[in-house]
Amino acid sequence: MVPGIASPRPRHRLRLAFALVVLAPLVGEFLLGNQPVTALPAVLMLAPMYGCGALLIREAARRAGGGWPTMLLLAAAYALLEEGPIDQMLWNPHYGGVDMGLAYAGTQVPWLGTSAAMVQDVLSMHTVWSICVPIALIETFSADRTRPWLGGPGLAVTGVVFVAGSVFLAQAQYQSGKFMGSTAQFAGVSAAIVALLAAAFAAVRRPLPPRDAATPAPWIVGTAAFAAGSLYWAHDTFLPDDASPWAPVALWFVLAGGIAWLCARWSRTHGWGPDHRLALTAGALLTYVWLGFTHAREMDVPYGTALLGNVLFGAAALVLLGVAAMRLRRRVPPAEGG
Repeated sequence: MVPGIASPRPRHRLRLAFALVVLAPLVGEFLLGNQPVTALPAVLMLAPMYGCGALLIREAARRAGGGWPTMLLLAAAYALLEEGPIDQMLWNPHYGGVDMGLAYAGTQVPWLGTSAAMVQDVLSMHTVWSICVPIALIETFSADRTRPWLGGPGLAVTGVVFVAGSVFLAQAQYQSGKFMGSTAQFAGVSAAIVALLAAAFAAVRRPLPPRDAATPAPWIVGTAAFAAGSLYWAHDTFLPDDASPWAPVALWFVLAGGIAWLCARWSRTHGWGPDHRLALTAGALLTYVWLGFTHAREMDVPYGTALLGNVLFGAAALVLLGVAAMRLRRRVPPAEGG
């Protein structure tokens, strides 16, 4: 607990939970630019899966006493669940009316039944941006970020809504494309999801020890997050045209491994605190702000309408970061790791 700040009241905890349910699809789909501003009512269909998924992950990790390693692994399991059994983008070569098979043909792995680059994109989008960024942002507004927000009944309702929303979207995807993955594909991704879930809760029992080392300034942490995300999503602009399709796959391992290693080291120093977590979150969020503009011409709406949505959602992201920063300035919490 932060000295001088009372525990959040039940209503406040419910507001935090509701905010996370709404924010997850807004970041995961609208800030990214996958959905135009004219499709904003679709949040009502996306929130049960995206938002309740993020909330369940946050509550499961906090109830188990886990920190960000646990949430990251749970978020990775969610990523495979969403794009595997639920909407089958991992396997459908014509998902969403796009020739995904051609777009990812160069990194297709027959024994996986999908593309290595697609798996990386799925893990990046949902683990970092759809789940962890919204959780980190909303936790900024909690006086005790490690405290669960829901009781047993609230958790049960969230689980039911998540399952119902996921089933609804799975049926909608099947009806639109009439595609169904193979038994081997479902079995393979299910095994990967179970392995990630097991690793997530194993991480609770094996926390990393603190480090007696200097903590970088928050702006360095934020810059590293923004640079890693931007380099990955912008790789087409600086890799030569004749580069191997496996070059971005190798780049992903370098960037993802590098930023994970840095964060694991930095977060275990005694000087690590809320400002660093917010800076890390801001760096990731700002990556989606510019990335959303690159999708404007791909929208099934007039270009001006798509740009308007980019501006509105980008501005909202900046405002939210500003409010979160002001919230932190009102507190003087002790430095903490994790």
